[in-house]
Amino acid sequence: MFSKCWKTKTKKNPSPHDMFFFLAFICECLGPTQKMNLFQSVTSALDNTLASDPTAVIFGEDVAFGGVFRCTVGLRDKYGKDRVFNTPLCEQGIVGFGIGVAVAGATAIAEIQFADYIYPAFDQIVNEAAKYRYRSGNLFDCGNLTIRAPWGCVGHGSLYHSQSPEAFFAHCPGIKVVIPRGPVQAKGLLLSCISDKNPCIFFEPKILYRAAVEQVPVEPYTIPLSQAEVLQEGSDVTLVAWGTQIHVMREVANMAQEKLGVSCEVIDLQTILPWDTETVCKSVVKTGRLLISHEAPITGGFAAEISSTVQEECFLNLEAPISRVCGYDTPFPHIFEPFYIPDKWKCLEAIKRMINY
Repeated sequence: MFSKCWKTKTKKNPSPHDMFFFLAFICECLGPTQKMNLFQSVTSALDNTLASDPTAVIFGEDVAFGGVFRCTVGLRDKYGKDRVFNTPLCEQGIVGFGIGVAVAGATAIAEIQFADYIYPAFDQIVNEAAKYRYRSGNLFDCGNLTIRAPWGCVGHGSLYHSQSPEAFFAHCPGIKVVIPRGPVQAKGLLLSCISDKNPCIFFEPKILYRAAVEQVPVEPYTIPLSQAEVLQEGSDVTLVAWGTQIHVMREVANMAQEKLGVSCEVIDLQTILPWDTETVCKSVVKTGRLLISHEAPITGGFAAEISSTVQEECFLNLEAPISRVCGYDTPFPHIFEPFYIPDKWKCLEAIKRMINY
């Protein structure tokens, strides 16, 4: 709905420099808006779902009380303890229960309290949820399952509260993996995940929960999955990221223009699996250079998949080797976390190397 309405209005992608027109478009197409940060926009999406779908249930550790990050605050009081309820501290059980709820035909929204603790549920996600439709020859499925989890580093989360595990699930056909960059995207993409007929994992950048406020439509709307968004057009280098790192890339693009005279095209991938190869490759054909950045370790990170695909599709267009600026191949440190994170200076140095190649 969101993208279709915008394209009908402008016939092009929204410009990040035209916020007045953008907000006017939202009000015109999607009705009234409210100022929301990311966690409030998630709450709004869940509220819309519970109001419109009588089968929808939300469950997880502490969700009845609002959750650690307050994403479900007030929903139990509004919709009752039968629809918003706590579970035991058992991630495998949470996802297994969600699969059963979805198979029975209801809408299941499971919360894993931190993405770092999604691993006990790995078997249920990868061996059960992702394969349910395939193994039954499409007789049964658990496509009404959405798994939410706070994701990414916070600057002081250390080993068990700063991980970005999206690449583990990107290797598994049968599920979709989505990561928003802000409040407007969080609500639209979450509602798309909930309505999608495939099990989805929705990672929410925890450091962005309260980082910024945007005008978000009160009424439900969707943003298409598997569709990257070009946030800034450029001619010299393509910058690809998702979630928190998108904001770093936007700053890097400004620095590259001011300090180096380099024009950068910034792309928010939004959906990790299945990802939008067409938008990325089209950009690289134009710029000839690609920088990918994410917080997860570099070896086997999703940047490697993007790099491989672009090398295969755009080899003759490349002016320099593809660059990856990512986390290190170590557990996430505590006091050294700021040095682990791929920051704007590391990305700017990578751009310099590509331009001077």
